[in-house]
Amino acid sequence: MLNEKSRKGFLFVISSPSGGGKSTIYSALLALGNPFEFSISATTRPPRKGEIDGVHYHFITEERFTEMVEHGDFAEWANVHGHRYGTPREFVDRAFAEGKIMILEIDVQGAFQLKKNYPDDAVLVFVAPPSRIETERRLRTRAVNTEDDIALRLDNAAEEIKHAKAFDYIVFNYKIEDAITDVVAIATAEFASAKRFIGEIWDSEQ
Repeated sequence: MLNEKSRKGFLFVISSPSGGGKSTIYSALLALGNPFEFSISATTRPPRKGEIDGVHYHFITEERFTEMVEHGDFAEWANVHGHRYGTPREFVDRAFAEGKIMILEIDVQGAFQLKKNYPDDAVLVFVAPPSRIETERRLRTRAVNTEDDIALRLDNAAEEIKHAKAFDYIVFNYKIEDAITDVVAIATAEFASAKRFIGEIWDSEQ
């Protein structure tokens, strides 16, 4: 019998420019259930319509965020679009201990921090929109961003694309269903990697 307790969990990091589709892919992975788990990031930005504190994010003050940084409570944190976001270390530790695939939907800065801090246990996937034109179209379709915000996100997207080849995998989101299939395949292969097993493959008592 396979001894699942011998499997160490890992961090499955999904990054993309705004409009890349990472939120949709993230939700599709979570819908699959075990072994996929999620972490709830902390952020200093105000909640958007429909967002719930403790469900979508932990919405905290700048002062509280700074305290957590100083206490080493984040596995990674970054300043994105004028606000700070961070991954609480407690979620990372739990994923490793429970043999879970901890999905993190974070920006490029945060992804590289996690790879630096957990080089053997962080798998980075960059989801790329097909083009700048398509990215702008998707941002405008949302109908929630101002012109200044769209311009900022497009500029940031151009910078993020430059770092795509530093990720472990690149998935192009021409069609969201195909992108989800590709990402699930990557996660499945990484979950089965021999390096994830830290004990005996068989439970000697069964």
